[in-house]
Amino acid sequence: MTLTSVVTVGSFDGVHRGHHAVLEEIARRARRSGRRSLLVTFEPHPLEVVNPRAAPQLLTTGDERREMLAQSELDVAVFMPFTRTLSHYAPREFVELLIHRFAMAELVIGHDHGFGRGRTGDESVLRALGTELGFTVDVVEPVTVGGRMASSSLIRRAVAGGDLATAAELLGRPYALTGVVVPGAGRGRMLGFPTINLAAPHPRKLLPPDGVYAVRVEWRTGSAGGMMHLGARPTFDDAARSLEVHLFRDTGDRYGQTVKVQWVARLRDVRKFGSAEELTAQLARDQEAAERVLAVPFSRATS
Repeated sequence: MTLTSVVTVGSFDGVHRGHHAVLEEIARRARRSGRRSLLVTFEPHPLEVVNPRAAPQLLTTGDERREMLAQSELDVAVFMPFTRTLSHYAPREFVELLIHRFAMAELVIGHDHGFGRGRTGDESVLRALGTELGFTVDVVEPVTVGGRMASSSLIRRAVAGGDLATAAELLGRPYALTGVVVPGAGRGRMLGFPTINLAAPHPRKLLPPDGVYAVRVEWRTGSAGGMMHLGARPTFDDAARSLEVHLFRDTGDRYGQTVKVQWVARLRDVRKFGSAEELTAQLARDQEAAERVLAVPFSRATS
């Protein structure tokens, strides 16, 4: 068999700056050798199969990961179904699968990566297998930003705690949600702040804490700044959690469209107002604050 692929393997949840370093490395190696760069990733997240109670919430759903990976230099991204059977593969079995199915000539992994049953396929095991089976192994060192290592777990903690600045630095972009616009109750329009309402996200998608946020919204033909309400609507005694966005300077009909919402900054907590007029006055102040924040362009941090 002719081995023709430079391969990396992993969950790649978030497709953060550390992941991009690995993807850039396999793309560079592939260009140099005339091979193809190939990522093998999994769906669902392996812990959802191996230990569901310990499975993390997701920074990126499957579709969001596909979008991020499509913007990389990768030649091929393979979404492999993660099953109970696959979880029992020993490192050698999994390596042989990569060779026979994807013609793996080179394997590039992150510094802390391990695969196969119990994550026992660490660097030393893989190098020994490479010597025996005829593929090379290399390790990409961690990416740090401001002294912090880019990792999915650290980004999850930042998002869950509402630290959007840290999350954006480690991701290399603002944290985002992709969703479909659905009809709402129409309260925003009555208040003079019409909103687009998003369908409930994937149940494992990680959301920041409830609150009001400055956001940027993109759709297929355009984009706009805005402010998002995430959470219940206590002023109207509505306990249901919702995601609704008032777009600045956009009046298009977005029903049924898929949009991407990027969280830029937290403005305030959700709270109950004494009247609709009091809420309207606060929304005007929120818009002023959001527009000030959005006037500052996002700058990708450097390591």
